[in-house]
Amino acid sequence: MEKSIPVIGLAGYSGSGKTTFLEKLVGELKSRGYRVGVVKHTHQQVQFDQPGKDTWRFARAGADVVALAAPGGVKVVRQFEGDPAPEEVLAMISGVDLVIVEGYKRGKWPKIEVFHRGVSRRPAVPPEELLAVVGEASPGGRVTHFSFDHAAGVADLIEREILKK
Repeated sequence: MEKSIPVIGLAGYSGSGKTTFLEKLVGELKSRGYRVGVVKHTHQQVQFDQPGKDTWRFARAGADVVALAAPGGVKVVRQFEGDPAPEEVLAMISGVDLVIVEGYKRGKWPKIEVFHRGVSRRPAVPPEELLAVVGEASPGGRVTHFSFDHAAGVADLIEREILKK
């Protein structure tokens, strides 16, 4: 039986610094030898391929899944009716030690709140899901706090609390 891949989330509003911090965190985890998957969820429509290219044409023709394989990687685009549930997206990921989700705020996994005072309000993360807070000032309480430039500390916490369990 295959062991399930641990999932953590980054919760924060637009402009809070989630993407910038996630880049640092992925780099730190990779430097430690971990294979990291990232899921980015958005409510906006996005263009996955270049208009006129073969894969774009296949998708426009109605293909439910289009994969482009080339030296260095594979890009897979799968069509869904409506907004896919996080479980549907996570089920497509394999071969990694950890998946970090940016978005899907309501997912039931440990979360790291990213808060940038003056740019965003704090997301409503249930206390039982809150692993840590990354931001400029400690939010108070008994939650571990890290500054934006301390990705190594967050990676230490993830190793200790998520990956080593």
